[in-house]
Amino acid sequence: MKPKIFIDGRDGTTGLQIYDRLNGRDDIELLLIDESNPEDPVLRKELINQADLIFLCLPDDIAEQSVSFIENDNTRVIDASTAHRVADGWVYGLPELSDKQHEKIRTAKRVSNPGCHSTGAILLLKPLMEAGVIPQDYPIAITSVTGYTGGGMKMINDYEEPNRAENSELNAPRLYGMGASHKHIPEIMQYTGIKTAPSFMPLVADYPQGMQVIIPLHLPGKRQTVTDILSKTYARCLNINVLDDKPIFAESNLNADTDKVAIRIRGFEDKIILTAQFDNLGKGASGAAVQNMNIMLGFNEYERLKF
Repeated sequence: MKPKIFIDGRDGTTGLQIYDRLNGRDDIELLLIDESNPEDPVLRKELINQADLIFLCLPDDIAEQSVSFIENDNTRVIDASTAHRVADGWVYGLPELSDKQHEKIRTAKRVSNPGCHSTGAILLLKPLMEAGVIPQDYPIAITSVTGYTGGGMKMINDYEEPNRAENSELNAPRLYGMGASHKHIPEIMQYTGIKTAPSFMPLVADYPQGMQVIIPLHLPGKRQTVTDILSKTYARCLNINVLDDKPIFAESNLNADTDKVAIRIRGFEDKIILTAQFDNLGKGASGAAVQNMNIMLGFNEYERLKF
C-alpha cells in the first residue's frame, strides 16, 4: 500500500514546492484538502490522522496546533516551521549532520526541517568544531545572502511588483534581522556546539532563489586541515561538493533550482573564508523536506531531488 502524504499549508512557498516535487510520484498517495477552505481545522485534523506522513508548512503556532491534532500513533511529521527545531523528542532533519543522523531520521516519528541559513552554517562549522579545529568559544561571525523567495509570499509579491520604482529600496541588498536574535541562532548553536551566540547578519537581495552562507576564520596554518576535514566529512554525500579554490567571484545563486551544496574553502595569508552555496528553497527548505521524507519512508534518499 502506498504511504499517504498530506501537506498542511500547501499554499505557502515551501508547501507549493513540496507539492510540485511530489505531484505525479507513483510511490505515494497525496491527500488533498478542499481548496475552498484549506485552513479549516476540522478538515485539516481529519487529513492529518488519515496520513502516514504530514508536512507542516505553517507559522509556528499553527504548526504546533497541527501536532496537537494528531491522534493516530502511526502519523509521522516533518515540520518546516521553526517551532520544533530544538525541541525535545524531535530529530533534526539534516542527514549530513553525522554518520548516525540518517538512521535517526529513518526511524523518527517527528522530524524538524532545518532553517536555510542554519543549514549552511552547520554544514561548515560542525565538522571543524567536532575535530577541535575551532574552539567552542571561538567568536563566530556569519554573513548569509539569500534570494527573496525565502521571505514568503508577501516578500515575493513586493519584489515582483511590475511597477516597482526605479529607486526602490528593494533594488539593493538589504540587511534584516538586525535585532541580533534571529530565529536560526538557537539551532546553529545546538547542532554545532558553539557556546557563544554567533554574530549573524542575514541579507536579502533582488534575485529569486539561491543563497550563500559566509564564515571567515582566523586559523593560521590550518587551511589544508580544514579542507581535509570537510572533504572527508562529506565524501559520502552525493549532494555536497567540497572545493578548495580561488575564484574571482562567488555568486550566491550558484546552485539555484537544485538540491546541491557547494562548500568552498578560500583564503589569504592566515585568513580562511568558508562558504556554502545552495538553494534557499531546495536544500534550504522543500528539497530538504523531501529528502527527509524519502529517508523516513525507505525510498532512495535522493529520489526526485534536483542535481
